[in-house]
Amino acid sequence: MNLKSLAKDTAVYGLSSIAGRFLNYLLVPLYTYKIAAESGGYGIVTNLYAYTALLLALLTFGMETTMFRFSNKDGEDARSVYGTALKMVGGVALLFVALVMVLLRPISGAMGYAAHPEYVGCMAVIVAMDAFQAIMFSKLRLDRRPIKFMLLKFAFIIPNILLNLFIFLVIPALFASHPGLEQMYVRFDHGVGLIFFVNLFCTAMVTLGFIPELRGLGVKFDGALAKRMLAYTWPLLLLSLVGVLNQVADKILFPYLMPGEEGRVQLGIYGACVKIAMIVALLTQAFRYAYEPIVFNGSRGKDNPETLADGMKYFVVFALLAFLAVMVYMPILRHFIQPGYWEGLGVVPVVMMAEVFMGIYFNLSFWYKLSDQTWWGAVMSAIGAAVMIAVNVILVPKIGYWACAWGGFAGYGTAMLLSWIIGSRKYPIPYDMKAIIGFTLLAAAIFALVSLPGWLGLELPAWIQIAGGTVLLAVYAVLILREIKKS
Repeated sequence: MNLKSLAKDTAVYGLSSIAGRFLNYLLVPLYTYKIAAESGGYGIVTNLYAYTALLLALLTFGMETTMFRFSNKDGEDARSVYGTALKMVGGVALLFVALVMVLLRPISGAMGYAAHPEYVGCMAVIVAMDAFQAIMFSKLRLDRRPIKFMLLKFAFIIPNILLNLFIFLVIPALFASHPGLEQMYVRFDHGVGLIFFVNLFCTAMVTLGFIPELRGLGVKFDGALAKRMLAYTWPLLLLSLVGVLNQVADKILFPYLMPGEEGRVQLGIYGACVKIAMIVALLTQAFRYAYEPIVFNGSRGKDNPETLADGMKYFVVFALLAFLAVMVYMPILRHFIQPGYWEGLGVVPVVMMAEVFMGIYFNLSFWYKLSDQTWWGAVMSAIGAAVMIAVNVILVPKIGYWACAWGGFAGYGTAMLLSWIIGSRKYPIPYDMKAIIGFTLLAAAIFALVSLPGWLGLELPAWIQIAGGTVLLAVYAVLILREIKKS
């Protein structure tokens, strides 16, 4: 395995994902300070973006991974694979937008946005464009062009942040001299609706950066190839859909399981605190962007099992490092959200471990992707999603947003264990269990030491927790370096 290549690409993809998401994190205090929790405004943002994530999985229907697989298959033309994938996803996206616009009012009413159908229509167009762009972003990954990938990601992130700052800081300052602005502001839930319009504008602008990649639309559509790709991808659709459900189903179901003002307030608290926990998810995403093309490009090689084993080991050790870093520096990170939301910070370690499970499950998933048995992924993910949804349905009315955290933990944990058990028989991979278990136990010990004062009801000064935790993190990092040198 080319660790230098993997590390380099992960760093670039990570810069666009982690640094970009970090910049977006700066919007969280803006939203929590400017959108009153009791208004339910932040709940609207959390709820609609949850729907968007789910719809994106539907509209891409696993075609990103399918494109990687077929582009590296013997006898397949990579250019034809890309063009066919682009047309299929683009056609489905156009059909989706048309259906939503025709049925906009009944759909908006069913979702609870009868007073603002424009929010739903706006998000429908956004998710359709995101799905279309996802294939072109995948093309950049396939061609190993992480720099353009990063630049286009920032082409959305930076204007989006600047325009959000304009909405919540500049526009209110103009109310006195421009009364019409205040009326518009109030009409759109005190600026909440404008968030979606800004997202639409920025997403549309990014499309202009894909002009070279849009030439794929000129490639002749291959019907026979499309059938083969669809046969491979349909289980991935369920796999992707279930994976996203594990991330957003709680935010979609919560208003129905705990209706009323209390439900909106709790959803806002949970949605804000989860932003901190998503640091592990960002690491998984960056790792996936770099790792997937390497695995599929080497799928014909004899060293592929060793590649998968190395990838699993390094994902686990670095994901646990990110987990520990968040817990050590929580006294600082918690200030990213307004203090009124801090009561929900207890869910952060639970949600982060759920994300670690999800990342391990992603690494385990290659056994059925490389052996063209993707239906196994669909089955295991469906079972995991059923567990997650059951936990939410049963426990949300009793323990509120804590059920969302434990539901994700249980769902991802179930899928991870199933994939491990079945994969060990179907596609044995020589994982370095000694290193993985060793680093896991070390991370658990460090977490316990950092958390012990809180468990005992003691309130240590923040600087003591940070200083002591930093020393422990340094020890963990040194051991990682020693492990890398051994490889």
